[in-house]
Amino acid sequence: MIQVSGYGALNANASIAPIQFERRELGDKDILMDILYCGVCHSDIHMARSEWGPSVYPIVPGHEIVGKISQIGPGVTQFKVGDMAGVGVFVDSCRTCPSCKKGQEQYCDEGFTPTYNGYYRDGITPTFGGYSKQYVVDEAYTLHIPFTQELERVAPLLCAGITTYSPLKYAGVGKGHKVAVLGLGGLGHMGVKFAVAMGAEVTMLSTSPSKEKDAKMLGAHHFALSTDQDQMKALRGKFDFILNTVAAKYDLNKFLDLLTVEGKMLLVGIPPEDNELGSAKLISRRRSIIGSNVGGIAETQEMLDYCAEHDILSDVEMIQMKDINEAYTRISNSDVKYRFVIDMTSL
Repeated sequence: MIQVSGYGALNANASIAPIQFERRELGDKDILMDILYCGVCHSDIHMARSEWGPSVYPIVPGHEIVGKISQIGPGVTQFKVGDMAGVGVFVDSCRTCPSCKKGQEQYCDEGFTPTYNGYYRDGITPTFGGYSKQYVVDEAYTLHIPFTQELERVAPLLCAGITTYSPLKYAGVGKGHKVAVLGLGGLGHMGVKFAVAMGAEVTMLSTSPSKEKDAKMLGAHHFALSTDQDQMKALRGKFDFILNTVAAKYDLNKFLDLLTVEGKMLLVGIPPEDNELGSAKLISRRRSIIGSNVGGIAETQEMLDYCAEHDILSDVEMIQMKDINEAYTRISNSDVKYRFVIDMTSL
């Protein structure tokens, strides 16, 4: 086994602190990555604190990982030592179900193997995430990084990036469409960038007037306060798509009113409680709600290549590993623009 240093929690009430654990030895198709950067996703907090059900402790969070390959197994053909590589939300799946065969491993019938807070396919060996020195992963679940600079800004693409790219691509967003992005955070800021790059006319919907300047700096063409009844009334029936990134309790129905006939709400935020849904608002205008969960390996690679081609990167704040608990507090208070990324050389 490979001895690894990292940061993790021993239980739901514990702070994130130094921890030692073991990773598996390299198999035939495995790569060993020295982690350079790891993004901090809000889901890291939820899972570290068992807020989405009981977590697997000890837990080492982190699923937005960029690093440099230091060793490869004898059967590896897609990577070589020295390559930059990435790991996203999952590191394996059943590989045989219809979803896996279609390259949609995120919808694996048996459930994908999460990068952390889960178990490998043997059902016994726990997975540990990117708040650590090294990661061992099968090359089939490893991403090529088509960037040579600003790699810290690439890390959040592996979760926040693909989470917003996938539904926009699936829905066919393009030139001539009117798209609203609901919520300007780690997901929302990427949603704005992608929708603009795809050619849409983009409006940011937010509860915070202070976010108008940032939204327009990110590329949004318009801004509206979702708390302003007059502005919301003026936008009724205006949008072909709404990318909904909100992960808090809110009135979903008032945003359905903003959709055109056959308009689609693309849902990627998971509130702690389910929202009430007015069926009539869907039926009366043939509107629909589409849920989306990250993307498969092929689509994530496509997204990374798209970002390289269109010069799209995440807006980040860099932190040292020792400052992770402070970062968690700030994320919980919506005090980050727009993703914390850990410099893992500080571990």
